[in-house]
Amino acid sequence: MNVPVVALVGRPNVGKSALFNRIAGGDAAIVSEEAGTTRDRHFTRAEWNGRAFWLVDTGGITEDPRIPMDIEIRRQVDQAIAEADLLLLVVDARVGVHPQDSRVVDMLRAARKPWLLIANKVDDPQSADFYEFYSLGAGDPIPVSAQNGRNSGDFLDAVVDSFPPAEASEDTSLRVAVIGRPNVGKSSFINKLLGEERLVVAEEAGTTRDAIDTPFRYHGREFVFVDTAGLRRQSKIDDGIEFYSSLRTRRAIDSADICVLLIDAAEGLHNQDLKIATLAWENGRALIVVVNKWDLKEKESKTSAHFEKEMEEKAPYFRFIPFLFTSALTGQRVHRVLDLILTVEQERHKRITTSQVNTRLEELVARRQPPQAAGREIKLLYATQVETAPPTIAVFGNHPELVQEHYVRYLHNGFREAWGFTGNPLRILMRRRAA
Repeated sequence: MNVPVVALVGRPNVGKSALFNRIAGGDAAIVSEEAGTTRDRHFTRAEWNGRAFWLVDTGGITEDPRIPMDIEIRRQVDQAIAEADLLLLVVDARVGVHPQDSRVVDMLRAARKPWLLIANKVDDPQSADFYEFYSLGAGDPIPVSAQNGRNSGDFLDAVVDSFPPAEASEDTSLRVAVIGRPNVGKSSFINKLLGEERLVVAEEAGTTRDAIDTPFRYHGREFVFVDTAGLRRQSKIDDGIEFYSSLRTRRAIDSADICVLLIDAAEGLHNQDLKIATLAWENGRALIVVVNKWDLKEKESKTSAHFEKEMEEKAPYFRFIPFLFTSALTGQRVHRVLDLILTVEQERHKRITTSQVNTRLEELVARRQPPQAAGREIKLLYATQVETAPPTIAVFGNHPELVQEHYVRYLHNGFREAWGFTGNPLRILMRRRAA
């Protein structure tokens, strides 16, 4: 399911960043009394009433042609409007209607995107302080106070009510996101895989700006390959195009079933590779690691095995992930990824019977009892697989909150040993036995 993007727009110092922080539940955006503090964009994933969305903060719009920074902010806001599924026009109820508010309204009307008018700094939602904003002809203003959180629940209700209904997609295609840092050869890899030059390839890093969908059929199975822009470190995302490329990559991971992480064999594993892999893994996506440019790697005995071991030392979950060593330039082993994808998909939807899960739990507990808490006996009574994609096993006991993390890992490894779930995160939920 595609996760909507919600952008906060408005003139400077109306409280967009404070509202961003209120929704995000943190202080990611700098808040200051000085107008124009936010010049770059910030984005975060938020959720309300079971609906997830990406929230984007933008700089204040002034349109002063004498100030280059204001021109740049306007350019970035234009990109935010183009990217967003819903726009939130934030105005300052304490100041009242400002001429710049009307100019922003004109921008939003021209964009032909859904939007809501948010009257910020309304300490008492029952007051009449915000009614003058009806004069903007922008519909009913929604009063809110980012500072103290008043009316934030009703405000967020209105936001998620503006999203299209969350319907299950009828598309049965297997979505595969090809992810990685810039210039590791993602587009070249897909072109070699598909046997034609469908995607632009250049020596310059960052050629791919958007997430590009490419359909493909293999062994009767419909695939959709998504070539994504490379994810850089957040501090390196210093222009609007790079910023939205990063956001689109994260959305591609959200909508993917399987992620194929490309790593440059010559450069080895970077911290950013690890962050990208962890982002996909923790979001419950299946994962395959493709080490590209393997033809350029100087090889010794068991070079690939040593490479995998180094990866596992940096993140233990890599031992559950299949590796493929390829060259997009020569085509070496590239097509093997298709069979790997089908294998990982099968593992992703594998379902183990409750009797098998309980038998395995009994074996694991007999081999090693859970550490006992002072004055309390911990008993693990039964278990069952409650979900697939990703596979999830619930273990029920009398005191699940007292089961230590290292013992949960022991159960995880024991279930893995029995059933594999190759390439997929396996989630273990500790639950209290029903009364």
